[in-house]
Amino acid sequence: MWLLLLEAGMALFILIFIVWWTMFSGRRPENKPRIEEQTDSKNDSN
Repeated sequence: MWLLLLEAGMALFILIFIVWWTMFSGRRPENKPRIEEQTDSKNDSN
């Protein structure tokens, strides 16, 4: 019985880890300049 609980606990941990990993893996591109800001600065130089 304890082996089934251990296996279920590990499966739950892996599921939560995968969800957490995919939620926060896409947040880094926000640090890059946005396309609108780049086009605005090009228009200002003309």
